Amino acid sequence: MAPPPAPAPQPAHTPPAQGPALAPAATAPVPRHVATASYLLMAAALLLVMWRGLLPGLLCVCLGFLLTRWLAQRLTDTRLRRRPAEVAAAALVMVGPVLALSLALSHSRTYVVDAPQQYRDLLDFMARTVLELRQKLPADIARQLPEGAAEIQRIIANYLGAQAGALAVAGRAWLGGLLYAYVGLLIGALAAVRVPQGSNGPLVRHLTQRVALLGEAFRQIVAAQFWIAAFNTLLTSLFLLLVLPLWDLRLPYTPALITLTFVAGLVPIVGNLLCNVVITIVGLSVSPAAAAACLAFLILIHKAEYVINAKVVGLRTHMGVWELLSVMFVAEAVFGPAGLVAAPLFYAYLKKELDAARLV
Repeated sequence: MAPPPAPAPQPAHTPPAQGPALAPAATAPVPRHVATASYLLMAAALLLVMWRGLLPGLLCVCLGFLLTRWLAQRLTDTRLRRRPAEVAAAALVMVGPVLALSLALSHSRTYVVDAPQQYRDLLDFMARTVLELRQKLPADIARQLPEGAAEIQRIIANYLGAQAGALAVAGRAWLGGLLYAYVGLLIGALAAVRVPQGSNGPLVRHLTQRVALLGEAFRQIVAAQFWIAAFNTLLTSLFLLLVLPLWDLRLPYTPALITLTFVAGLVPIVGNLLCNVVITIVGLSVSPAAAAACLAFLILIHKAEYVINAKVVGLRTHMGVWELLSVMFVAEAVFGPAGLVAAPLFYAYLKKELDAARLV
């Protein structure tokens, strides 16, 4: 049998599989100015939101996006195909608020439409209660108040009266905020179910990263604070509607106080303090015993919420209470009440950007 043929000699140098011109293109880094442009565009967009009063719209864009994705995932788990599940989830998010608002208008039209007027009346009522503080307190306690307390009472009452006057013209802004919020909800729902359009350029990819980090900050801050506010509102409702009537004590403006508890509870720390002060002053208008009961109950809730905030919000975002308060006070001084709402979200987003860049 003849021996097998010897293998053919290999060349000394084998050329690469890809041409030399393709290798640099595959590994070419994105220019630094593209990332810088994405940061500047994101910062400009957030400043525009605060400048033009579009914060309700921005928050509802994030809420609509996350809620649509959450509902789509739940519908997919029920063996519904992915695309129909996304469309059904977006439809629920877009139609649900209209149905809820229609139901609210049919049963509580006056409360929904005239909300600014109701809170104006509440502030006027608080101003009168502060001025009548000496008459509300027992005589032996009232005599212990220093003479300067009357001037402090007048200052507080004048401030509350000024805020009530501002609310008198807030009806249009109230309805405009609702419109912005609903449009933002539509945008978020549609963005959650959009079909990707092929490959994107480097600027779009960087902007997508910015938006993704903002969405993650929203999910951690606002979603956690929503459940905290809901928990606080539930306990406050039980206290105002069930516990106080058992002692034959009933506070005026109870529906407005419950709504204020939820809305202000969405603002960490400061919102809780605001609710405590308002409910205690309204309780003082009934009797000192009612005010003491309100104050004791709200302090108990407030302490429980500090634990919840520390566990839920603080651990997720790595933000201390001093950081949060400092940012909120600065934002309130610059942007007004909207700054209080936006500060936790924007600061959490900033920390995520710094952490992603490995700067903190």
